[in-house]
Amino acid sequence: MAVTGRLLTLFLMHITATDLGKRYNREWIFRRFSYEFFPEKNYAITGPNGSGKSTLLQVLGGAILHSEGSIRYNDGGALIEQPYNRLAIAAPYLELIEEMTATEFLKFHTTFKSLSKEIPVILEEVGLKAAANKQIRYFSSGMKQRLKMAQAFFSNSSLLLLDEPTTNLDTDGIALYLHLVNNYTAGKLVIVSSNDPHEYSFCKEVIAISEYK
Repeated sequence: MAVTGRLLTLFLMHITATDLGKRYNREWIFRRFSYEFFPEKNYAITGPNGSGKSTLLQVLGGAILHSEGSIRYNDGGALIEQPYNRLAIAAPYLELIEEMTATEFLKFHTTFKSLSKEIPVILEEVGLKAAANKQIRYFSSGMKQRLKMAQAFFSNSSLLLLDEPTTNLDTDGIALYLHLVNNYTAGKLVIVSSNDPHEYSFCKEVIAISEYK
């Protein structure tokens, strides 16, 4: 059984972006993005397909290096040197280890981040209890998305990044997503990248990427 830990409510994530810009070759995806993301609040980055909202989300998470500007991660005024230790992400472009079962995948995940619940409980929560010992290669696209949400929502993290989180989900899967948002994001800074209002209806602040071109 994987070792779980307390939700990291004792750690907070405060992000300060100053004049951020990202360029591929000569094309600027976004520029002059300055914004503060405060702990325990919910934000949405919106825009049409190809507008750069996913790129901004990945820059904020440190997965992509920005071309100009700066990002600071703080916890109560103290600089966070390794923010990736405190974040979790669910995105359609992230790959799963398909030779593993769902249980093995989440157990492997605990070597990087602890989970807030035991693995069987998590799999039951996301509707994958019956597939706990099934190789991920045999999962449907919707089941894979449920597993991605499982590792993201139940990771002990203070920053949760959600990129088009209901991709490949049916009506029941979308209801599950909203259930997870309502019940398992307390104490976290949540940033959603989406052009679907249903995915970010809970967000109090909405950022239009088109304003930073």
